[in-house]
Amino acid sequence: MTTAVEVATKARAIVYRTRGSQQGPITRLMSPGDLGEFLKPFVFLDLFKLDTDGGHKGFGMHPHSGIATLTWLIEGDTLYEDSTGEQGVLHGGGVEWMRAGNGVWHTGGPVPGVKRMRGFQLWVALPASEENAPAQSTYFTPSQVPQEGPARVLLGRHGAAQSAIPAPASMNYLAVQLKDGEHWRYTPPAGHTVGWVAVDGGGLDAGDSTGGPIAAGELAVFEESGEAIDFTARGDTSFVLGSAVKHPHDLVMGHYSVHTSRTTLEQGEAEIRRIGAKLRQEGRLG
Repeated sequence: MTTAVEVATKARAIVYRTRGSQQGPITRLMSPGDLGEFLKPFVFLDLFKLDTDGGHKGFGMHPHSGIATLTWLIEGDTLYEDSTGEQGVLHGGGVEWMRAGNGVWHTGGPVPGVKRMRGFQLWVALPASEENAPAQSTYFTPSQVPQEGPARVLLGRHGAAQSAIPAPASMNYLAVQLKDGEHWRYTPPAGHTVGWVAVDGGGLDAGDSTGGPIAAGELAVFEESGEAIDFTARGDTSFVLGSAVKHPHDLVMGHYSVHTSRTTLEQGEAEIRRIGAKLRQEGRLG
């Protein structure tokens, strides 16, 4: 017979931790060729912390296909432009959702005068029904990002809060802030066996007695199950959390693309080349 004490102390195991690889102000925590295969549909995650006084001019115009990207801008304001015709300013606390689908090019960089930019960029593998659909981009102000308790719902649904982004499959992506010592339980929806967190600031105790708290700059992968995860903040802590039904397809990769088959990859890369040629003709691409 299971006692109440046993239920309270049982923790969902952390099976892997990483600090990723750092290149300048960007830390790559997950890529399609490594953790992305285990955590799909989440296939790529960058944590960026840009000191704009350091001469960083932005990310340059670059392409994608077969995926969607979600940029959660925690701090700072950034200029954006993409080949769907959208352009403007994304403010700190806002969200960019870019469904690359059959192919898109986009770019971003700090607004002049902004001292610091900080946030996460996530790639999500699209299902076969959407991987070659027309590209679509949507930008959300901070007030358009719903919140339930300490969690802002970037994608999916948590409690009564639901993101305005039409998630391509059953998945949640939350940005959470906890005060020092605050406890929070995340209960994933049915079928969400994929689960991970990446900490931006502070530390996070998830019941792992061997590895200690999850530190700032670290990504932790939980065992595949539908069990709830209990968190306790060690210092004021901010982190992102992903949970999902596992993506059922292999990851077929190009340079900036992830598809479900070689045929759909070739279709997406052909569209990328077509858009790139058009951008060069217009003088928007060197």
